[in-house]
Amino acid sequence: MGRSWENAVCLPGSSHAYLNRFFPAVKKVLKHTLEEQIRQMQEFFHLKVTGKIDTETVQVMDQPRCGVPDVLEYRTFGTERWNKNLLTYRINNYTPDMTRSKVDAAIAKAFKVWSDVTPLQFRKTTGPADIEISFAYNEHGDNIPFDGRSGVLAHAFAPGLGLGGDAHFDEAERWSETNRVNLFLVAAHEFGHSLGLAHSNVRGALMYPTYSYVNPINFRLSDDDRDGIQSLYGKFTRNTLTT
Repeated sequence: MGRSWENAVCLPGSSHAYLNRFFPAVKKVLKHTLEEQIRQMQEFFHLKVTGKIDTETVQVMDQPRCGVPDVLEYRTFGTERWNKNLLTYRINNYTPDMTRSKVDAAIAKAFKVWSDVTPLQFRKTTGPADIEISFAYNEHGDNIPFDGRSGVLAHAFAPGLGLGGDAHFDEAERWSETNRVNLFLVAAHEFGHSLGLAHSNVRGALMYPTYSYVNPINFRLSDDDRDGIQSLYGKFTRNTLTT
């Protein structure tokens, strides 16, 4: 369950960087050996647990993915959930890969994934917003730089002040409404983080860390994702709205 809160083949150095980024020690007082980090990753992705950088492990490391760690403590992000059901969002800039109207539609559809199963409602605004959405290259002001084409596609922050809830998309990607890197699919995942969900290790779940294309027409939110978000905000009700 989503819990509350590089194209190149990975060489040993880049493998270590991957593990430190996505499988850090959850408490600073703990120090994992490289083998322990590899085992933790292999267990998370349901790989054969060898404690070694084998071919299967490298293949997972090479997959496009979200930039949020797979193990984390939400205290480093802020609170685990919003204390209101009406949330505003602002699109700070647009990717040139798609028309503005198509970006707007993909973002709205991504939010609808979550509002369809919870009391949450989302309202687009041009003023101050709970969730700010940006497309950016490389270093972009949050000390979590993007890495160019493929690799990390986007990242988001858990609910809270400042960067809390914000979602950033790597402009080096070729964003699309259809195939390639599908904006709707990636945004729906990132907004799960914006609402307080961590990564899920259930294959096929929206909150699974790695990206795989699914025709948006056939997209269905998994039971795992639905259970996770409803554990934070409850089930959808037509008349519930907390401002």
